Amino acid sequence: MTTLDFTGKTKLTLRPVEVASNREISPGIFVLTFRRDFSFIPGQVLAVAMKPDRQYRFYSIASGMQEQEIRLLFDLKPGGELTPQLAALQPGDSFYVSAPAGNFYGTAKPAVWLAAGTGIAPFISMWRSGLRRDKLLVHSGRFLHSFYFEEDFFPLGKNYIRCCTREQGDGVYHGRINQWIIEQKKLPDNRRYYLCGSAEMVVDTRDALIEKGVSYENIIAEIYF
Repeated sequence: MTTLDFTGKTKLTLRPVEVASNREISPGIFVLTFRRDFSFIPGQVLAVAMKPDRQYRFYSIASGMQEQEIRLLFDLKPGGELTPQLAALQPGDSFYVSAPAGNFYGTAKPAVWLAAGTGIAPFISMWRSGLRRDKLLVHSGRFLHSFYFEEDFFPLGKNYIRCCTREQGDGVYHGRINQWIIEQKKLPDNRRYYLCGSAEMVVDTRDALIEKGVSYENIIAEIYF
């Protein structure tokens, strides 16, 4: 298993970018965009800060490779050092980003994508970059409004599983991702499993996959904070 843990402690070069838009798409969930002037690989992240000498955090790019804007999906943390300031940004304001980093790469090979909350961001990038064939997506959220960009993934049909922990709805599994995994009679063989979420989600999901016979080497995880 490969785990990418971005803590914001490594020194990076950051440059200013100008906000194109900033929308609250769900309670406390924002999509911040700016014009793209660089290339990236679907699944990569950017370090984000308000000033080049301030503490930064990593956010997965949630845009397709050919889109003209870079999209960042983030969860407002009241009292946090960065997200309240990001949420207050208006078009024309500036903030700072690094060059793309990380190796949580999407590929054209068959895969299972497992995301919690805003951990859906790298899979949005992979999907919008054309990596759509032979994919199974399982996305967990606390509420029915927590399945961000769900319209994008509806074409997956039965291969798009939504797991809701606090509400129930038609066509939505009630419970956590690891519970859904445990209840499956058989999981797809010979493919990689990509996990993106909190440390707790990654550990619980990894353990459930291994219990189901998924090879440790076929699990790739990215932890967000």
